[in-house]
Amino acid sequence: MHSGRAPTLFLSDLHLSPASPAAVAAFEAFARGPARNAAAVYVLGDLFDVWVGDDQLRSRFYRRIGQQLRAIHDAGAALYVARGNRDFLIGEGFAGATGATLLDERTVLDVGGAPTLLMHGDELCTDDVAYQQFRARTRTPQWRAWILSKPYWQRRAIGLYLRLRSRRATAHKDELIMDVSADAVTAAFRQHGVRRLIHGHTHRPARHQLTVDGVPRERFVLAAWHDDGHYLEVDDAGARVHRIAGGAS
Repeated sequence: MHSGRAPTLFLSDLHLSPASPAAVAAFEAFARGPARNAAAVYVLGDLFDVWVGDDQLRSRFYRRIGQQLRAIHDAGAALYVARGNRDFLIGEGFAGATGATLLDERTVLDVGGAPTLLMHGDELCTDDVAYQQFRARTRTPQWRAWILSKPYWQRRAIGLYLRLRSRRATAHKDELIMDVSADAVTAAFRQHGVRRLIHGHTHRPARHQLTVDGVPRERFVLAAWHDDGHYLEVDDAGARVHRIAGGAS
């Protein structure tokens, strides 16, 4: 039995682009339906397959996605967006156009009565040393200023090159290296004193039960969107995973 209160919804790793029509259709169905009945919607990174600056919204495709996000906000749901490893250049221009509030790398809030830590999740993959080095380099204000100073066409080319390089590197990495580190998860629970962690990034959807310092905890890993969409619904009655494809959930 569901709580009478409007739920909070979590999703990540949509990787929206003109090349992913099924995911786009699922997102539009989500935006028209479940999102408008929610108290809040949290997108925990990688909303887009690549983002090279907020002027990307000038493109007709991305402008349409921005309008769908704005419609969620205008319908009364609080909209929050975290930056992922593919769209970490999302900025205040995007937030202003969509009505979204941009999240810090880590956010703690009460969800359904449980203190909950939200993040994209890539910072937990500490065994992937090469990626963590790249991540640290590209998150500096200096690197951000350098890339955003370039014309859009050049940023677009750099973004496509980095995606290609990432795919090649991933193909040769051990699967375990690209998953979260158990030590990093434990450290996050300890640092923030929460009972629940919700993240995406790894594309390994699951609900993990664990104990840290004698306290029961849970970790939700959100699913990536491919042919179907997926989101986590949380309210006072608990947590439930939903699938959405086209217009049906």
